[in-house]
Amino acid sequence: LFIFVLLGFTAPSITRRGTLMSALLNLLPHRLSQRLTALYFTVSSFSLQRRPLTTQQTAMASMTVTKIPALKDNFMYLVVCNATRQAAVVDPVEPDRVLEVARAQGCKLNQLLTTHHHWDHAGGNETLCERYRQNPDWGELTVYGGDDDRIGGLTNRVRQDDAFTIGQLRVRCLSTPCHTTSHVCYYVEGPGADEPGAVFTGDTLFLAGCGRFFEGTPQQMYDALIGKLSALPDGTRVYCGHEYAVQNLRFGAMVEPANEDTRALLEKAQQADLEGRRALVPSTIGQEKRINVFMRVHQPSVQAFVGQSTPLDTMQALRAAKDKF
Repeated sequence: LFIFVLLGFTAPSITRRGTLMSALLNLLPHRLSQRLTALYFTVSSFSLQRRPLTTQQTAMASMTVTKIPALKDNFMYLVVCNATRQAAVVDPVEPDRVLEVARAQGCKLNQLLTTHHHWDHAGGNETLCERYRQNPDWGELTVYGGDDDRIGGLTNRVRQDDAFTIGQLRVRCLSTPCHTTSHVCYYVEGPGADEPGAVFTGDTLFLAGCGRFFEGTPQQMYDALIGKLSALPDGTRVYCGHEYAVQNLRFGAMVEPANEDTRALLEKAQQADLEGRRALVPSTIGQEKRINVFMRVHQPSVQAFVGQSTPLDTMQALRAAKDKF
C-alpha cells in the first residue's frame, strides 16, 4: 500500500500518476485494485482540497450542467433538473468536490452515472456511496453503469436504450463498447421538444477525437461514433470525459489541412489558457461532424491521409496513426 501511494504522489505530474496507477491496477485483482483506488483518493483528498474549485456552467431551459474539473484533465458533470432540483453526477472521481458543488447549488443529488470502469472515472464511486451511507438523511444513491463488475458501487446495470429520469429529464443509455467493453454514453433530454439535448460521452467521443480501442475493435468504435452518436440531433451538446482539445485538433489539422473549421478552432484553443480550453466543452454533434476526423471516416480527404478506401479500414488506420502522434 505504501509503495502504491508513494508512486502516486512522487510522480512529477497527475498525468504521470495516472499512468503509474493504471499500470499497477491493471496487474491486480479487481477487488484489490478498487480498494487501492479508494485509498489513493482518501489520501489525495488532502491535497485536492487545497486547489481552487473552478467550475463552468451551461444553463438551459430544463437543465443546468456544471462542468467540474478533476485530476489534471478530467471532467465531472453535475446535471440538475431545473424544475425539480433533482440531480445526477457523471463520473465523480473526486466525490467531495462534487458534494461541495451540489450543496452550493441547493440540489438533491441521488443518482450517479458511470461511463466506464477506469479509475479516473469510476474511482470515486465507492467513496461517494460511503458518504451516503454515513448520511442517511441524504437518501439513497443509485449508481448506473454498464454490465461490468469492475464498476464500483454499481446498483443499476444498463444496456442499449435503457431509460430513466432525473426529475423531469429523460435519460437514454447508449451502449458504446470499444474503449472498454461496457462503456455507456448517456443522452439527456428535457421535456421541451425544441430544446437541444446533452450527451455525456466519457472516453468514447472527445472534442475532435475519440478514446483508444483498449477493449474493442474499429467496428465497435465505428458503430458508436457513426451509428449512434452521429444519429443524435446536430444541436446536441457533447460533454466529454477529458480536455484534450489542442492535441486532438493538431492531429485533425494534419489529417485535413484544408478543413477551415478545424484550423479556426485549433487557433482558438492554442491561444486560450486552461480555463479557455475547458470552455470549448461542450462541443456539439454538428461541430464534431465538421472537425472530428473519427466521425469523418467517409470523407475522401480523411481516407486519403491513411491510404484507405473504406470507412472501417480508415477508422482502424486513423486510430493507429493517432496512437503514434
